[in-house]
Amino acid sequence: MTGHEIKFIPETLFFDYHRQNQVEIKVVRIFNTYGPRMHPNDGRVVSNFIMQALKGEDITIYGDGNQTRSFCYVDDLIDGIILMMNSDPAFTGPVNIGNPDEFSIKELAEHVILLTKSRSKINYFPLPSDDPKQRQPNISLARKELGWEPKVKLQDGLMKTIEYFKKLNAL
Repeated sequence: MTGHEIKFIPETLFFDYHRQNQVEIKVVRIFNTYGPRMHPNDGRVVSNFIMQALKGEDITIYGDGNQTRSFCYVDDLIDGIILMMNSDPAFTGPVNIGNPDEFSIKELAEHVILLTKSRSKINYFPLPSDDPKQRQPNISLARKELGWEPKVKLQDGLMKTIEYFKKLNAL
């Protein structure tokens, strides 16, 4: 069983419980989220890049950096979850909450270096075989059923996240 398949086990259990016990459920699929209050060493690409740049270390990219990801700012995620919780009881989901705007990993690294005013260079290492080339949520259902879509642009969210990490490092 792949990691991708494992993610759907809780959903299946939720829907089985819903059918068997006639209880209201809401299922949200959360995609790459970032923002203040992230743990600086959580192993996610946004926090890794920001911490490396703030420390003046080289940025580590696995692969050629052309693989793409989408990044949803935490405030947008929370707005989507609240809208889902307050949606019609008959609407259970699953609904994707994430940002459909894609950026290459190299673009993310370049944004972080620019916004932190770092002198970090980018170092490339072999891409793990299980790393997907693209991750982009389809949020058409969230738009239709919840009237939701992300509002915070990557550069604005990165600035807020960088400021948070700078304050953490000052402590």
